[in-house]
Amino acid sequence: MPARSPLKQAAESKPHYFGHRDRMRERLFSSGADGMQDYELLELLLFTAIPRRDVKPIAKALLAEFKDLWSLLNAKPERLMTFGLSETAAASLMATGAVALRAHKSAVIKGPLLNSWQRIVDYCRAALAHETKEQFRLLFLDRKNRLLAEEVHQRGTIDHTPVYPREVVQRALEVGAGALVLVHNHPSGDTQPSKDDIEMTRAIADACRPLGIGIHDHIIVGQDGVTSFKAMGLL
Repeated sequence: MPARSPLKQAAESKPHYFGHRDRMRERLFSSGADGMQDYELLELLLFTAIPRRDVKPIAKALLAEFKDLWSLLNAKPERLMTFGLSETAAASLMATGAVALRAHKSAVIKGPLLNSWQRIVDYCRAALAHETKEQFRLLFLDRKNRLLAEEVHQRGTIDHTPVYPREVVQRALEVGAGALVLVHNHPSGDTQPSKDDIEMTRAIADACRPLGIGIHDHIIVGQDGVTSFKAMGLL
């Protein structure tokens, strides 16, 4: 039997995924992301952070655990690293999620918010649906209902966030807001407003009214949806 050439031996020793990364990039450039599955897009993100491993099994394992890309990109770094990811790889995924959320926010800022209410709802869900503790956020609007600023006003526990109407009013005056949208999340997933939620919202509205500051809505965000105080007739 003739001896195999060094080139043939080298080719046969290459891992089964040799050339896979080039092929994936070519598919993305030629056909766009719509023709790719979630795990394939995740592979592309992991290529740079994990240069010399087959990342397909990792990508599939991560999606099996987190169920969807957005949940994965919002996962805590220590949880990501239990799948064998380095700090660099975990940081890459987290940064990708942060970039996507900021791009989403940029789209929300354009134009009067009340003309594109669904954009507000979509942004609030993206920002808060996967938080494990309650946050209370304020969206400050000018007199033409354009977004002036958005801030995390308070952070709380898994089921409670202390909010004080006087502090909300003071911050609205500092920003120069003519109206507010109140937003907070329920990590339990149940977006129905509690008695405390309703009382707190009315107290904020009562404190803002004499100063001509309107409350357009209070949105409660859960993993599977949102509830609007305005739609429920509570504002």
